[in-house]
Amino acid sequence: MSPAPKVKPPKAAEAPAPHYLGHRQRLREKLAAEPKALADYELLELLLGQVLPRRDTKPLAKELLARFGSLRAVITARPEALREVPGFGEGLSAHWALLAEVFARLGEAPVREKQVFSGPEVVAEAARARIGHLGVEEFWVALVDTKNRLMAWERVGKGTVDEIPVYPREVLALALKHQASGVILAHNHPGGDPTPSVQDRDLTRRIAQSARELGLRVLDHLIVTESRHFSFQDAGLL
Repeated sequence: MSPAPKVKPPKAAEAPAPHYLGHRQRLREKLAAEPKALADYELLELLLGQVLPRRDTKPLAKELLARFGSLRAVITARPEALREVPGFGEGLSAHWALLAEVFARLGEAPVREKQVFSGPEVVAEAARARIGHLGVEEFWVALVDTKNRLMAWERVGKGTVDEIPVYPREVLALALKHQASGVILAHNHPGGDPTPSVQDRDLTRRIAQSARELGLRVLDHLIVTESRHFSFQDAGLL
């Protein structure tokens, strides 16, 4: 008697592909055909999907925009604020640090390309891109040669939300190191108001006085926020 034929178990039905995969593909096609047609949250969906390929990123994209208010604010948000958003983990934090650095360097491009300084706007834009969105104060210096060509753009110090310890000798030592002819000072006000404080005015006066003794020019002191800046030169304070 021949053995009974083996009966193969029925194949399990394949699970349907998650709905967001088709949606994300449509967004990619839309991006290729007409990038400007994408809404801000759709751009964020695609960015988030690079780190979270197996997750529907639309809810998180919309939550980020609702919380921070704009695409720019989402990209430049402080890491600790981003981590407060449910679903924004370490992988996204690392990716956002990369995006923020790219964004800052694009804003600094005129400085990095050593353009001729003809007004405060060039350095103000670089400062806004680099430090305007930060939650603590940072002090930066742009150094120029005798023809006002930008030579270097460097951080001098980092402080707290409303204070930063900077000494004239640190700024002047940096200028002498690069054999600069002039300096442009820049720092941020995390509170959003670029109006100089009494301490800002005093520091500017002391740096300008010490610079003159060494034959160096202080061309300006810029105080920046994410969207505005104050120029000591324009205000007649230098």
